[in-house]
Amino acid sequence: MGTRRKAFKAAFPNTIPVMTGYVFLGITYGMLMATSGFPAWLPVVTALIIYTGSMEFLLVSILVSSFNPLSAFLTTIMVGARHLFYGISMLGKYRGMGWKNFYLIYTTSDETFAVNVSADIPPDVDRGWFYFWVSLLDQSYWVIGSAFGGICGSLITVDMKGLDFVMTAMFAVIFLQQWVKDGTGPKSFFTDHVCEFIGLGGSILCLILFGPEKFMIPSMVLILVLLLVLRKPLEKQIQKKEQAEEQGVVPND
Repeated sequence: MGTRRKAFKAAFPNTIPVMTGYVFLGITYGMLMATSGFPAWLPVVTALIIYTGSMEFLLVSILVSSFNPLSAFLTTIMVGARHLFYGISMLGKYRGMGWKNFYLIYTTSDETFAVNVSADIPPDVDRGWFYFWVSLLDQSYWVIGSAFGGICGSLITVDMKGLDFVMTAMFAVIFLQQWVKDGTGPKSFFTDHVCEFIGLGGSILCLILFGPEKFMIPSMVLILVLLLVLRKPLEKQIQKKEQAEEQGVVPND
């Protein structure tokens, strides 16, 4: 019990930033579900079973649209494809965790991955329990937010039209945050923002070719293919940038 408690005390502070985001996003998701005509318990069930934030927001539009299982399947695969890379990155860290492995793999969301892959775990703290508590706490925040949002949404009688725009707003904020984070100066403008250019350019191209109703899946496929093709140059660029930041030097092209 002492080992678990010590790991919990070490893990919890690392999840506070995730809590502030997950609770409020979960509330929005729960309200969106409830105001779209679904029962208040459904956001909780999906938060427990599906637990992939961006896909859960898309799930609302999938459920209210015409029945198209193939489109839903392909969308889910494309949206969740990034988790393949998360899993590969965490193979070494999660090895030998016993029964915890199943839950750790299942709950590797974007934010949980970011915490666990970069956490500075004290030497006297059990790594397996640390990873487990981070994963469990992060999912708990999402479930709690979704439950609260579902209850509030089922009680709201005012017009909530436009709430579904939160998904678009969230992706726009993520894009801008990544752009600001990657920017270092005019000399390395393109190489710093190559991933953003791939995402934006691929989406615009597919929007022109396939139209606003059918561009999402082709754009995800195109972006995934481009990232796979350019993986090695991108990894070298990231390593170069990290080394320069450690030395306090602004990298040039």
